[in-house]
Amino acid sequence: MPPKKEPVMSEFERKRLENIANNNAILSGIVTTADKILPKPALTPRSKPKRASTPRVKRETIVVREQPARTTRQSSRLAGLGADSDVLKRKFEVEVETEAEKAKAKKLRVSGDLKLGDIKVEGRKWENGMDSLKGLGLGVRGAQPGVRTFIEDDVDETDENLKDLRLRMTGLKLYEKWAVNDIKLVPQRIYSMGFHPTEDKPIIFAGDKEGAMGVFDASQDAPDVDDEDEEADYPDPVISAFKTHSRTITSFHFSPVDANAVYSASYDSSIRKLDLNKGVSTEVFAPSEKNEELPISAIDMPSTDPNIIIFSTLHGSLGRHDLRTEAADAEIWGLTEQKIGGFSLHPMQPHLVATASLDRTLKIWDLRKVTGKGDLRHPALLGEHESRLSVSHASWSSAGHIATSSYDDRIKIYSFPDAGKWAAGHDIPEKQMAPAHQIPHNNQTGRWVTILKPQWQRNPHDGLQKFVIGNMNRFVDVYAANGEQLAQLDGDGITAVPAVAHFHPSLDWVAGGTASGKLCLWM
Repeated sequence: MPPKKEPVMSEFERKRLENIANNNAILSGIVTTADKILPKPALTPRSKPKRASTPRVKRETIVVREQPARTTRQSSRLAGLGADSDVLKRKFEVEVETEAEKAKAKKLRVSGDLKLGDIKVEGRKWENGMDSLKGLGLGVRGAQPGVRTFIEDDVDETDENLKDLRLRMTGLKLYEKWAVNDIKLVPQRIYSMGFHPTEDKPIIFAGDKEGAMGVFDASQDAPDVDDEDEEADYPDPVISAFKTHSRTITSFHFSPVDANAVYSASYDSSIRKLDLNKGVSTEVFAPSEKNEELPISAIDMPSTDPNIIIFSTLHGSLGRHDLRTEAADAEIWGLTEQKIGGFSLHPMQPHLVATASLDRTLKIWDLRKVTGKGDLRHPALLGEHESRLSVSHASWSSAGHIATSSYDDRIKIYSFPDAGKWAAGHDIPEKQMAPAHQIPHNNQTGRWVTILKPQWQRNPHDGLQKFVIGNMNRFVDVYAANGEQLAQLDGDGITAVPAVAHFHPSLDWVAGGTASGKLCLWM
């Protein structure tokens, strides 16, 4: 057989191999090669850029100060570590693990009692002003800031009570002692608010998305400063702020029998009681296991039993806990596979629970009758109504109305005036579960604005049922139980949506909280 001919190397292949050899030579002596590749720094001083307005400075007046040597980051390549180096991989793994542990520790709930003096939020505007609170008595559309959606002429003038109520609500004025920008209650976005039920002075609580609680006494005196003096130092209001939770504070509730007790719930799976008189925050509920996740979305307490607290979770469950017992004894019922964003108890019939869920339903439950066994136990379901999109919140009025907000851009008002006559496990007819009134309302908050939720005035002195809800055009809307709009609250200096809106339980005071942690107050 004739000998095989050696393959002829193409010019392209020869050039490729040469490049590989040259690259390997460079990489094998990277430190030496760096001196050849990198240009030497110029020894002559750089000429300064010309500035027309800068006078020439004589050379002898220039003083050059020696700067301390700085350590510079060195890349793994210059350190001689290859991309697949075990040392480099381990270094990266350790950094990832460290950051993960820091993030986990930041969100891990803190058990035990917390003294307010130890958990103050640092910042220019927050001070320890709790002394003033001690001993208290009992279709998708975009937002259009400033564009009103309420026309006063559209209100029914034939109802004298409604007419008088509208005049009072439209007469509310924005708090004038300090500008809105100066009343920053918490560092981050306000997620929840509460109006203390005392009528002696307006005291507002706010919770932000990182677990800080802010408290503001609006009765404090404003400083006496000459408005015409532009250089005058105008003092900030006294605001108390504390890090009571490690994650978002979702709800506040005030004890019906103890004016010094304020309950707060959080996504950190805990419920805490703040004693205003002692200045101590105590954990009253949390899962037995430290690492168990049970993010709490809302809390409420029966007016008839101050020892019971009801809570909902993002896991779709409803819980009932007796404050005199251990947390492990709490009853927790799975109501839905999707989160319950908000719920409330009927103020006069607290065995009736209204829940709003991501499953697009409003449901009414009866705590007097619990059915099923084991994990399938739950309160009796009396009735439900389904919306086109998820329902954000369900709020009971003392007269038997339920107001809901949902992402189908509707506020729905349901009416159950005979709820007090229902027997345990009563079956609500489907026709009665239909909303009595539907109000078009832009509820598309997006990711930067807290979800809009209607909140009734719990114990109105005038006996007239009304609720408030934030408006994406930077107002707070006030509605009557028949769906009539009573007012659209605004004022100078409101530059963000007062998304979290609350009525004082009995007086015509309205508070709104913004994404920048600031308070809008109308009185």
